[in-house]
Amino acid sequence: MTSFLSSLIFVVLAEMGDKTQLLAMAFACRYRWQTVMWAVFWATALNHLLAAAAGNYLATVVPMEYIKAAASASFIIFGLWTLRGDTLHGEDRRFQFSPFRTVAVAFFIAEMGDKTQLATISLAVQYNTVLTVWMGTTLGMLVSNAVGITFGVVMGKNLPEKLIKWTAALIFIAYGIYGLYRI
Repeated sequence: MTSFLSSLIFVVLAEMGDKTQLLAMAFACRYRWQTVMWAVFWATALNHLLAAAAGNYLATVVPMEYIKAAASASFIIFGLWTLRGDTLHGEDRRFQFSPFRTVAVAFFIAEMGDKTQLATISLAVQYNTVLTVWMGTTLGMLVSNAVGITFGVVMGKNLPEKLIKWTAALIFIAYGIYGLYRI
């Protein structure tokens, strides 16, 4: 259960202000929000299943103390990455399929190498499990994108973005430092 909750919380925090959250918000302005959420779900489910499996495999071939050090350092990097923020560079207009396929393909590709995908790998390594990390990170993506879509579309851009970014970044950095301390 710890791996599920940690995965859920970390991805929700990592996704705040992330490129894929901005992408979901942009798509929600053009397509029905239900279509966007289903496409986000399927793209994330596949992407994060592959990432969790890769992380679980790494745990079997790399010594655990190296993995723990790399995972802890990566959380510090994710915190710094969160502070930097992301922007869209035309990803929301790149594909011309049906609305569902457009969102799913764009979201899957945008998530490749993204901090939430890398966090999924790190969490799978840390907890040495695929299923609960995959379920937690996938649900975390849905929660954070639902929040982003709701606030972005319904309430406008009156969110304290700086506060959200700094809080998420500090949690990541603290978790990374704590992990390094425990090695």
